Amino acid sequence: MLINSEQIVSMTEANQNFSKVVKQTEREGCIVIFKNNKPKFVLMDIEAMQLAGKNNERIEKLAKKRIAKDK
Repeated sequence: MLINSEQIVSMTEANQNFSKVVKQTEREGCIVIFKNNKPKFVLMDIEAMQLAGKNNERIEKLAKKRIAKDK
């Protein structure tokens, strides 16, 4: 399993430094937030979401797919 370490953020980091995580999301397009050392949430830039949405998938499906891919 390959995970881009630039796209991983801990829940603690997201809570304490949200503006930093947002800037990182703007740069990367998508960030996976880990909780208890497992991928739990996806923070996605609107542009990245719209590009992904062209596949006619709902946001929830995209997020779940992304989390499953990064497990």
